[in-house]
Amino acid sequence: MLKKSSLVLWGVVLFVAWNALILFFLWTRPQSLSDHSHLTEEVIRLAQDAEVELERQKDLLQQIHRYSALWSRRKASEAKLHPQAAASAQPSTAAPLARHSQISPDAVLPVLVIACDRSTVRRCLDKLLHYRPSQERFPIIVSQDCGHDETARVIASYGDAIMHIKQPNLSDIPVPTDHRKFQGYYKIARHYHWALSQVFRTFQYQAAIVVEDDLEVAPDFFEYFQAAFPLLLADPTLWCVSAWNDNGKEQMVDAAHPELLYRTDFFPGLGWLLLSDLWNELEPKWPKAFWDDWMRQPEQRQGRSCIRPEVSRTMTFGRKGVSHGQFFDQHLKFIKLNDHFVPFTQMDLSYLKKNEYDRSFVDQVYGAPELRVEELQGNQRRELGTVRVQYTTRDSFKAFAKALGVMDDLKSGVPRAGYRGIVSFLYRSRRVYLAPPSDWTGYDPSWS
Repeated sequence: MLKKSSLVLWGVVLFVAWNALILFFLWTRPQSLSDHSHLTEEVIRLAQDAEVELERQKDLLQQIHRYSALWSRRKASEAKLHPQAAASAQPSTAAPLARHSQISPDAVLPVLVIACDRSTVRRCLDKLLHYRPSQERFPIIVSQDCGHDETARVIASYGDAIMHIKQPNLSDIPVPTDHRKFQGYYKIARHYHWALSQVFRTFQYQAAIVVEDDLEVAPDFFEYFQAAFPLLLADPTLWCVSAWNDNGKEQMVDAAHPELLYRTDFFPGLGWLLLSDLWNELEPKWPKAFWDDWMRQPEQRQGRSCIRPEVSRTMTFGRKGVSHGQFFDQHLKFIKLNDHFVPFTQMDLSYLKKNEYDRSFVDQVYGAPELRVEELQGNQRRELGTVRVQYTTRDSFKAFAKALGVMDDLKSGVPRAGYRGIVSFLYRSRRVYLAPPSDWTGYDPSWS
């Protein structure tokens, strides 16, 4: 990583060289003016061009200073979090450890906020700052695309409380003719690639929590990720921790037990934690569009799972977006946001490691009595308590899910919030497992 002084020096050199080129261009421009009025117009136009370029360079220098300040704060926070390591940093003669082993459970966890043209990003940032327990442990980096001035002013108003970076390439992206209406999805994928590269390449963080500018976080948002982070480091069968439950509508979750956590094979997004190792893997093949569905493909998931909560730790308030609000009106606005602080860091979460979790979860699911959908809808057999509804085909899953109010779409065969094909939810205040037969052997990617 470049030292701070080197970065600032190169930034100043770039600034001076760029302006020198501009002046040279202006001085050497051929003069084919016919009269004094044309000369005046030309001088005014050149002055305006120079003003625009100077504003751009001013913005460049401001970003350089912000980077410098961020690195200073990061070094200070690392010294506070790891004083012994900072005081005794000696070359090691031992064999290098695996990358996971080198990441401390106390590592800095930056929150990367993906922003565009929503000035309502203030709601997102206000909640993050209100609940953030430590600026050193959880620096907030807002990456803005779209060049929207009003949104930029809102972000800038937070001063040193956050870091504001701007995606520099605002051009349209060449897309296939039948994808012209999806231009927004291409720009989102480009922005994610740039922003994650800034976090992991430029700033060299070892993990990051990603949220979007239309998400509001729960009171224990940071507590949840802080507690789950060591689990992500320790279990190679995990590749993310998510704050989101796709089936998290109020009537479908047990709000009396917000401490409940699960494994899921479905990548939820909407507030998620990843390691730099994963970005090393994904960056070279990052897609041009629809990055979240791409993450759900078997080639990327590779049999790995995420942790997700019973009650979501994020909720979205952004009806405006590339999906034109349709999914928001039908589903997203009904997701319940947890409102009780759960002290996750004081809890033992080792039960979520794959071997132990698979044993207990499978026994729990297939130990539950089986009930038909019609009996469940008729509120029959209440004495049974927790029950299981079995599906055997793609069509039966979709029919049962729709009848019970569960998200019925599948991505590469994986149901939303599902684990080993099992979806857990509440129906009329009783726990229900929508599950395949007990001899389930894996997902069928043709189910979609």
